[in-house]
Amino acid sequence: MKISPEYDLSEAIWRKSSYSDGSGGNCLEVSDDHPGIVPVRDSKDPHGPALAFRALAWASFIESVKSGSLHAA
Repeated sequence: MKISPEYDLSEAIWRKSSYSDGSGGNCLEVSDDHPGIVPVRDSKDPHGPALAFRALAWASFIESVKSGSLHAA
């Protein structure tokens, strides 16, 4: 999903995902303060691009991770 100009992420409050690797390697950050979308970025590149997922799709993804129905490649 392309982030439209109405979603200004310059003031976004980011938090590390609880599923991120604690060693500082695989760190995913999400921002919860945008209704309808969930912006996601790589914490190692905070000024780099962010991906935006529809909130329902992100919730479905998280539920699949929690339930173990997704398998590592």
